[in-house]
Amino acid sequence: MKYVLVTGGVVSGLGKGVTASSIGLLLQACGLRVTSIKIGTMSPFEHGEVFVLDDGGEVDLDLGNYERFLDIKLTRDNNITTGKIYQSVIEKERRGDYLGKTVQVVPHITDAIQDWIERVAKIPVDGKEGPADVCVIELGGTIGDIESMPFIEALGQFSYRVGPGNFCLVHVSLVPILHVVGEQKTKPTQHSVRQLRGLGLFPNLLACRCSKELDDNTKAKLAQFCHVPLPNVLTLHDVPNIWHIPLLLKDQKAHESILKELNLPGVATEPNLKEWTLRTKIYDKCHETVRIAMVGKYTGLSDAYLSVLKALLHASVAHNRKLIVDWVPAGDLEDVTYGEDPTAYRAAWSLLKGANGVLVPGGFGDRGVQGKILAAKYARENNVPYLGICLGMQIAVIEFARSVLGLHDATSTEFDPETKTPCVIFMPEGSKTHMGGTMRLGSRTTYFQVADCKSAKLYGNVSSVDERHRHRYEVNPDMVSQLESAGLSFVGKDETGCRMEIVELASHPFFIGVQFHPEFKSRPGKPSPLFSGLIEAACEPKRTVTMLSNGHAKLPIGIYNNGHSPILKPHQNGNGFISSKSNGSLKGVFTNGNGVYVDGSC
Repeated sequence: MKYVLVTGGVVSGLGKGVTASSIGLLLQACGLRVTSIKIGTMSPFEHGEVFVLDDGGEVDLDLGNYERFLDIKLTRDNNITTGKIYQSVIEKERRGDYLGKTVQVVPHITDAIQDWIERVAKIPVDGKEGPADVCVIELGGTIGDIESMPFIEALGQFSYRVGPGNFCLVHVSLVPILHVVGEQKTKPTQHSVRQLRGLGLFPNLLACRCSKELDDNTKAKLAQFCHVPLPNVLTLHDVPNIWHIPLLLKDQKAHESILKELNLPGVATEPNLKEWTLRTKIYDKCHETVRIAMVGKYTGLSDAYLSVLKALLHASVAHNRKLIVDWVPAGDLEDVTYGEDPTAYRAAWSLLKGANGVLVPGGFGDRGVQGKILAAKYARENNVPYLGICLGMQIAVIEFARSVLGLHDATSTEFDPETKTPCVIFMPEGSKTHMGGTMRLGSRTTYFQVADCKSAKLYGNVSSVDERHRHRYEVNPDMVSQLESAGLSFVGKDETGCRMEIVELASHPFFIGVQFHPEFKSRPGKPSPLFSGLIEAACEPKRTVTMLSNGHAKLPIGIYNNGHSPILKPHQNGNGFISSKSNGSLKGVFTNGNGVYVDGSC
């Protein structure tokens, strides 16, 4: 087994996850089998969404990047955390495995980390038998963080444990440009590498993040002072979208440097990235836009919906459309906001009404629920394509019960435990005392009940599909017959036939809600069928623009005269690969680093 370790220095948010994924893709394109491990995780509010795996593992979002780039299926053990390591060591100590010895960070914790890496690296993740050829390991955080010290010590020991020719270290660092002098500064990277070497890890390659391509003088200085061969100093400059990163690495022959360090030059072939290159070019040339209103309550952090954004992107590129996501804070759609902040209220409704499609993603708690219900009502009554995911499906059912069945107090027991009309209830097998790991998690099978429904057609007319779940609440089965008699159709159910998985409105062009999370299995070149269906429906001609007597288009309330909605404070996500150039064709629209053009509050 060969190992490639990716570390980060100077600052966080440089894009280690994307870099590690791109290295894996490049090695995969050379004919090697690749697996991945992420060390460390953070709070979803600090670092974005919780990614869910087939086995029910709730893991760091970077594992989502690995799965999307490499088209593999990882396990919960591919995400190593401090808690997991300490728990395993404590369990060993309780069993008496250490025979009464004093349990210490070195060697017991560091040995446990190394053993975990070796064990997990051998688990096949690409559907083939036998272990992979290369394991790409990403060490979360920044060199110098106290939280990662045991892992750094363990990885230093691990490099000697596996021996020369089996270990390659790629250090991702920042080369800033001081605008006062316009010079690329190497000192931060020099200090980062010096600190890394002082901790017992010696970089073989430098991946330098910079807004522009590195000058030859800058590369030479980094090679000299960081003790890295000149060809191994790589530039990772800002690009329009992250799909360019593997191509950047390939153009700089990063694969040759890595294969040389791993003693694999005779085994691997020249990287074949023709399909990836073609897809990236198509993405760059997309000019016709499709606008999707994302109605959620975590709109202040776009990475909270990272997989949803990626799934929308995959589907948009497949339909040759440039994606524009309008962030609509659910709470701003509610009547109470009109009294407190009329400007925010009008802006939110303008974004919703200007979109080609509406997506309500998953979430927890009752904040913003009424706004989501209003969004679902608007989409249903105006034939606007709607996709509800997890809570978004439950919202659609509650709205239908209130508006169509006249059950005005219909709601979920999550929001009102004492409700007389529970449309959505707590699942019987769930725990009300323990929050962690007690949800219905992982891959579950959904069986189609109606052969010619929209969802079944999108999935290729199969009888069942396997999708990933993460929920505690479900549609109340006692209300299903009443809802279906009014026109709502539950076209997908679990194996018992009692748990609702997919809901559709047959009389609507595209109104679908799903209890599962289809975004987790979407891939570049293989978009999720449901997201593809949403984008396809959103691309259909929807409405005309009212013209005034002076020949100008009548703009919705809250839209400025440049044709775009007011831009609130943007949030830079953790990918780091953000173009510093403004977009000339869409004034006031910025890219958030996912390659998704975002308009409105981010």
